[in-house]
Amino acid sequence: MDRATRHRIARLYDNRLQRLYVRSKLASDPVYAATAAIVGGSDLPLLDIGCGIGLLGQYLNAQGHSLPYLGLDHDERKIKAGRRAVQHAGLGAVMALHHADVAELPSVQGHVALLDVLHYLSAAQQLTLLQAAARHLAPQGCLIIRNVLREPNWRFHATGLEEFFLRTSGWIPGGVQHYPTASELRTPLENAELDVRFESLRGRTPFNSYLIVARPHR
Repeated sequence: MDRATRHRIARLYDNRLQRLYVRSKLASDPVYAATAAIVGGSDLPLLDIGCGIGLLGQYLNAQGHSLPYLGLDHDERKIKAGRRAVQHAGLGAVMALHHADVAELPSVQGHVALLDVLHYLSAAQQLTLLQAAARHLAPQGCLIIRNVLREPNWRFHATGLEEFFLRTSGWIPGGVQHYPTASELRTPLENAELDVRFESLRGRTPFNSYLIVARPHR
């Protein structure tokens, strides 16, 4: 995404800190382009669980992907900020953001995104959410997960330091509950009859992030 587009999206948000966050994320985080590459050309709706301020939906629209976007997040502050940005962009017809818990998923079927969400849940809650996400996939849909995995390396410990600052800043109330291993994600997804692929998705960050893509068996 070019600099002018990043700044245009950032100006949709309310305050200086949000705009700095948006510009930084769009410039450095590879997950938006990775998601766009997976869902590009599809007209299936995208359910973004833990959507924050709706930045994925803004990115997809700016890149010409007009699939219906439904974002859910339990943090009402972020949903309100995201809704104002949707209104400022005139995207109300294709983007909707709702304040909801992960236990309150709507009856939509299509693609599902879980970007940096799972480790804020307990191991039991992660399993429940993965099973629910699989049920919300359309036959041609994709489940797109980006998450830190628990591994014995320095990148994993760097992630823990970042999460400490996110929690103490108040941006992520409650903080990390459980970092999953690869097998903790692979097993329930394969049990749901999904084909699962893991790949590193660190970008220009030091963090131990992976992209996990799961699709129904063809």
